[in-house]
Formats: sequence, structure tokens, C-alpha cells
Amino acid sequence: MTLPDRMSVDERSPFYNAEALERGVGILFNGKEREDVNEYCVSEGWIRVATPKSKDRYGQPLTIKLKGEVKPFVKE
Repeated sequence: MTLPDRMSVDERSPFYNAEALERGVGILFNGKEREDVNEYCVSEGWIRVATPKSKDRYGQPLTIKLKGEVKPFVKE
């Protein structure tokens, strides 16, 4: 299975892919595996991670964009 260039775990996002998430997707960011990724883009080289305590006015977690080398893989 080929993973998309951009994917999100948020169901409201146009980049949400339930089929890929069911199989399990892992992210290598700058050579280290990250478990807290909310969204990624391989071509632009960034990931979004949620801040621990901050929420927006709709109750959704605020996210921080981190730039670096992104490599998605399928967990087995």
C-alpha cells in the first residue's frame, strides 16, 4: 500500500484517510519515530503535533508545525 503525500488523523480534514489509519501508519521525523503526529506532508517536509494543554475556542487541541525530513511507513 502506498501512503499519501499528505494525511491527517482529524475526520473533518479533507486529507483524512480511514483505510490507511486502520492499517497503522508510523512517522519517522528527522530519523526518530513519532507517535504524536496529527498531520503530515512529505513534499513540504512538515508534521503537526498537538500542544499538551492548549485548546482553541471549539475545544480542539492547538497544533504546532515542525519542519524536517518526514518518512511515513506502514506498521506491521
